[in-house]
Amino acid sequence: MNKIALCVALLLCGQAVAEPAPELPILVPADHWAPLYEQVNVDLQARLEKRLQQNPQWANLIKRKKMAVGLVDLSQPDSALFARVNGRTMIYAASLPKLGILLAVYQAFEDGELEETPEIEDDLNAMIRVSSNRAAARLYNLVGFEKIRSVLTDPRYALFDKSREGGLWVGKPYAKQGMRHPDPLKGLVHGANVTQVCRFYYLLATGRLVNFERSREMLAVLTSPGVHHKFVRSLEKIAPSARLYRKSGTWKQYHADSVLVWGDEWRRYILVALVESPNGSKIMENLVPAVEEILEH
Repeated sequence: MNKIALCVALLLCGQAVAEPAPELPILVPADHWAPLYEQVNVDLQARLEKRLQQNPQWANLIKRKKMAVGLVDLSQPDSALFARVNGRTMIYAASLPKLGILLAVYQAFEDGELEETPEIEDDLNAMIRVSSNRAAARLYNLVGFEKIRSVLTDPRYALFDKSREGGLWVGKPYAKQGMRHPDPLKGLVHGANVTQVCRFYYLLATGRLVNFERSREMLAVLTSPGVHHKFVRSLEKIAPSARLYRKSGTWKQYHADSVLVWGDEWRRYILVALVESPNGSKIMENLVPAVEEILEH
């Protein structure tokens, strides 16, 4: 075999080794699955903290509890690794808590309280992919605050948990008018902390939101993000072939982003960040390559 043929053969062998990412959600048997709270990894935690502290602006925001980051390494889905900085700090999250409306709608479908229609499907896609406030307000009013609250606080999900300093909260339609229901801990109407948003994606990725099939349907809504900024701006450059499941939020100096990245080999992770800073969008954009540095390590 000549040198050129040998190089081609080695290249093809290398390509054969890299298996494509399996379809989501991943089926993880109950005896192999553990809650994300139990998956905190000391090594990943140390590497995340060290990398974030290398940026003086980030370090200052973290110290003042104006920046929070959550990271889940899903390269081995049945043994996820979790790390978080200011993990329980609730911050105004703008449109990111529309994830709570998404879950409540699918729970209402499953409970037989809401009929699935093309109009609702259109609103779900518009609410998530392009963050339409009008679509979000229609869906919020359709299921109602009490349904949303009951789903987010349901012990099966506990995405808002008083004993763990809160979490995802949607207490007002995404409209100028509408009754306000601030969360009972921080008084936010659209709030989140990174731990609970990471848990949302982790439960979804393993088919544990509503049920396996409903999780698959929600993942389909979260694909093909239509707003190309923050995390997505970076990921479309450095990982164009990875599948992205994403919801972000922006209001004034408040910036939020969340993504489940599903690519080949090590590039399978959940990243969530909440930042209160006029420079928040750029911080989010720069956070992706910083996080990938420690995941590829």
